[in-house]
Amino acid sequence: MSAAAPLVAGVDSSTQSTKVEIRRLDTGEVVAAASAPHPGTTPPRSEQDPAAWLQAFETAWAAVGSPEVAAISIAGQQHGMVVLDAEGQVLRPAKLWNDTESAPDAGWLLKQLPDRAEGWANAVGSVPTASFTATKLSWLHRSEPDTWAKLAHVLLPHDWLTSQLARSFTTDRGDASGTGYWSPATGEYRWDLLGVIDRERDWTDVVPRVAGPLEVVGTWRGAKVAVGTGDNMGAALGLGVTAGRAVVSLGTSGTAFTVADAPTADASGAVAGFADATGRFLPLVCTLNATKVLNATARLLAVDRAGFDALASAAPAGAGGLTLLPYFDGERTPNLPSATGLLAGLRSDVSREQLARAAVEGVVCGMLDALDALMAHAPVTSVVLTGGGARSAAVRQVFADLCGVPVSLSTADEAVATGACVQAAAVALEVDHHEVIRRWGLGGSTEVPASASGGRDTAAAVRGAYAAVRDRQYPPA
Repeated sequence: MSAAAPLVAGVDSSTQSTKVEIRRLDTGEVVAAASAPHPGTTPPRSEQDPAAWLQAFETAWAAVGSPEVAAISIAGQQHGMVVLDAEGQVLRPAKLWNDTESAPDAGWLLKQLPDRAEGWANAVGSVPTASFTATKLSWLHRSEPDTWAKLAHVLLPHDWLTSQLARSFTTDRGDASGTGYWSPATGEYRWDLLGVIDRERDWTDVVPRVAGPLEVVGTWRGAKVAVGTGDNMGAALGLGVTAGRAVVSLGTSGTAFTVADAPTADASGAVAGFADATGRFLPLVCTLNATKVLNATARLLAVDRAGFDALASAAPAGAGGLTLLPYFDGERTPNLPSATGLLAGLRSDVSREQLARAAVEGVVCGMLDALDALMAHAPVTSVVLTGGGARSAAVRQVFADLCGVPVSLSTADEAVATGACVQAAAVALEVDHHEVIRRWGLGGSTEVPASASGGRDTAAAVRGAYAAVRDRQYPPA
């Protein structure tokens, strides 16, 4: 480590790419950043070769100059299933969080507990859906018996990448809480739930050890390797989230989450009762469709992002009666793995501006449904927007106009990579994460005021039209 300018590295291994961020340890100043892409995927089968993640990391690491750092941490896409044999070799492509082939297994697992959804929520804080690792393991057991017979270890994406640096199999409480077989309330694996998937297997050496939030799990090129975490937990650190402040992240998927002092359990399945990366809890609602819907609509309109933004901003609230239901690739909240998108209210005088506006309003309304579910389990007094979708002026304005609490835009460019840097700095400095956040001054945001045309009546009309289409197409249970 350089005595003049100690550095730390944070890695964000997402669905689309691996990003590396290098920061000064003392001030948190970003000194270098780079990214490299992952292979594209499209549900219902969404899989990637873990080797592609490592290659992307190595490419991005070289692009930032392969610096000497004091510590490094990796935050990765949640829920994915990486299965290894006894030699530690990957057995098959990793099933990702947005792979929906295990939807039947989610339904089957739900029926295996006497209290069904309530039983699962009480056991692990969440109700299994096709996103969770437990359902993917059940799918593998049912669908690929030869692979199952060779399985010796199951890791999450960030666990596997961390193992490539630290040469040990570990996970953290945040990412473990998204598996469907680790309890945030007790801090322990639920061996009985793993036994539901395969009662003949000894699971104790199959799942990784859950390391502590400030634990060093190995070294890499002289750097301490922090335990890492899931991407949403990393974002919470990078954004400096505090109680009462909700994050709405608009990436490939959309998430709404906040921090809490006590674990949550939602039998409806809308709110996942995750743990965070520090010792607290992270109730979270996830949708499968966010910026992908905007990108697809922009492609149909043959415009780039700036052109799409201009079209959406030129149309009035309500898009002239056009309503887009954004469930393009199935949906997780509500749990509709086989759903598709829907455009309602088409007339012969439809305009390009209306279609762009309907896409933005559809995505925002879907995220506001998620926020409503979150607010039923945790107090929310303000919202901060982040992610690629939040760079859209149209998205920001529509969100501020339709949301019932103050909205701001995060000043963090890459919240997940920043959160990983916070983890790395915490182990390098031997202080807790909140002290790093304070020293670096993280958590800043810029207010997004509602427009003159916004207000309760506008919000009620737009959200009401969206809810009518949603409930007509997919009636509530």
